[in-house]
Amino acid sequence: MIYLGLPQWSHPKWVRLGITSLEQYARHFNCVEGNTTLYALPKAEVVARWREQTHDDFRFCFKFPSTISHQAKLRDCGDLTAEFFSRMSPLANRMGQYWLQLPATFGPRDLPALWTFLDALPREFTYGVEIRHPEFFAKGDAEKALNRGLHQRGVNRVILDSRPVHAAVPHSEAIIDAQRKKPKVPVHAVLTADNPMVRFIGSDNMPQNQALFAVWLQTLAKWEQTTTPYLFLHTPDIAQAPELVEALWQALQAAVPSVGDAPAIPQQSSLF
Repeated sequence: MIYLGLPQWSHPKWVRLGITSLEQYARHFNCVEGNTTLYALPKAEVVARWREQTHDDFRFCFKFPSTISHQAKLRDCGDLTAEFFSRMSPLANRMGQYWLQLPATFGPRDLPALWTFLDALPREFTYGVEIRHPEFFAKGDAEKALNRGLHQRGVNRVILDSRPVHAAVPHSEAIIDAQRKKPKVPVHAVLTADNPMVRFIGSDNMPQNQALFAVWLQTLAKWEQTTTPYLFLHTPDIAQAPELVEALWQALQAAVPSVGDAPAIPQQSSLF
């Protein structure tokens, strides 16, 4: 099967679509990126509410807090990591994978710290790592060492596809902001474990998105035979993310039937 979701579960403009809460979001999608934990540790009562609003087949993919990935740079952060796992424990059986989004400054010389950190994590969960340093995309010794180390540990290499947003005409503040913030790195569709995560950063140009997504249809269909992929669809203005789902759905369902029925949300053309 394949998990499909968006980078968040609510947006003011989704109210018109009947999506006003995590509970309603979970009726349409079976997973979600957990960006909120990158910026702050949620309160215990909030985590409990997230559990109440979802079902056992739903999967969260929470980011490790930036205090761990960016500030501590994975070093001497055992207490922070333990606190994070303790706080998220009510969602343990609904965790798709925890993942590290590392800064572009985290390079080859930092790999020993990554291995030490990963080796100390609880073994009952699935993990992913998104890297951004140029040397990890150069197909040289650094990238080989990264892929080999992740594979040995059964950790997924998170795949960022930002081609659509960087190919877009910068005609809006949302696109200009996204082009400034989203890394422009090559797309290396590498399998290192059993739950590959693809983050497709679309633009507001749906035909362009469809053309650039086409390469993923064959890849996801192939991966789905032996793994359980996660696919997250982004747009510069997150309000348009459901529209991106609608634009890609027919081709995705034809290529990967296990994705299931289309989300039963209103047609986007009348709302955007």
